[in-house]
Amino acid sequence: MEITFEELKRNLEMVRENIEKACQRAGRGSNCVKLLGATKTKPPQVLRWAYELGLRVFGENRVQEFLKKWEALSDLDIEWHFIGRLQSNKAKYIIDKVVLIHSVDRPSLVDELQKRASKKGLDKVDVLLEVNVGGEETKGGVEPENAPQLMEYILKNASLLRVRGLMTIPPYREDPEEVRPYFRRLRELRNKLQEEFGMELPELSMGMSHDYPVAIEEGATIVRVGSAIFGERE
Repeated sequence: MEITFEELKRNLEMVRENIEKACQRAGRGSNCVKLLGATKTKPPQVLRWAYELGLRVFGENRVQEFLKKWEALSDLDIEWHFIGRLQSNKAKYIIDKVVLIHSVDRPSLVDELQKRASKKGLDKVDVLLEVNVGGEETKGGVEPENAPQLMEYILKNASLLRVRGLMTIPPYREDPEEVRPYFRRLRELRNKLQEEFGMELPELSMGMSHDYPVAIEEGATIVRVGSAIFGERE
């Protein structure tokens, strides 16, 4: 069942209010969290409505779907992010169209992004390292203990990639409180990497529809919210 404009408006207001409250509980200003609309399977018209309602940041999981929407909504000033697993052979299609790639997790992808950035004459490509904090085989992401090696690999071999922080998709738990330790682990890993490499890693992309308030309390700077805004996936 497709969402109506009124439902979308209500959902967005509710999510923004929850973000505000979570920030207050954590003693953080609400402008330190970016709300990203995760728009997988949602038609361009629904994104248009969300844009009308003030949402500016959208994230896509699949390259084909992203390219169609990027084309259909090219008249809007959208900040596009790529948040799904990225196959190396698809990197060339999105590298100059998105502001941030959330899912860098292996040297082969790093090499491909560096090559494509160079070919397109890009100054910098902003990326996040995806970390598999729950050690789940079905999910992408570098193992937490291997994150320093990946960081080092990027710094040595990919001068056009700029690591802005970390991203994770933790295991799903009915009770969001049970996910808190995973978010905390990502934040602690980020702090460790900042210290080890002497660089700022300002972004923590963590928290989705089910658990974003807890993620904000643990330091998220980007929350990727889909069904809580747009309704269940098709």
